[in-house]
Amino acid sequence: MTRSAMMSRIGPKDTKPEIMVRKGLHRMGFRYRLHTKDLPGKPDIVLPKYRTVIFVHGCFWHGHEGCRYFRIPKTNTVFWQTKIGRNHERDAAVRQRLVESGWRVLIVWECAIRQVSEDFLIPVIADWLAGLENEASISEQNFFSRLEGKSCSRVK
Repeated sequence: MTRSAMMSRIGPKDTKPEIMVRKGLHRMGFRYRLHTKDLPGKPDIVLPKYRTVIFVHGCFWHGHEGCRYFRIPKTNTVFWQTKIGRNHERDAAVRQRLVESGWRVLIVWECAIRQVSEDFLIPVIADWLAGLENEASISEQNFFSRLEGKSCSRVK
C-alpha cells in the first residue's frame, strides 16, 4: 500500500488515541461533548462544566517537534513541510481564539498515548482539569516529569 493510500485512510475524528482518552475520562466520571462545531477548531473533547477543550493531536499531522513519531517524509518534502506548517499556524490561531474566549485548552499528543498507560495518563489529565492553568500540553517528552511533581508543560 502506498503512503498516499495509507494516509488517506486516517480520519479527522474518532481516532484510537482520541477514543482512549474519551473512555478514560468517562470512566473517571467526566462528562463531555464531542467535536462541538460552534467552537473554533471543533475540539475533540469539550468539557463545558470546566470550560475546557481537549485536542488529541497526531504527532505527524500536527508537526510535534522533537518527537520520534514526527519526521517529514523524504519524498515530496516541500508539500509536507507546507502542509504541516499550515497545520501549526491553524492550531496556534485556534488555541488563541479559544483562550481569548475564556476556554482552557489542553493538547494531548499521540506519543503520550502510545507510550504511557491509560492508568497513568488519565489521572494527569484529571489533575490538570482540577488546576488553574489556561493552556497545557501532555507529550511523551514531558510526561515523566510528572514523577518529579510536574504534570504537564506549558503550550508556547
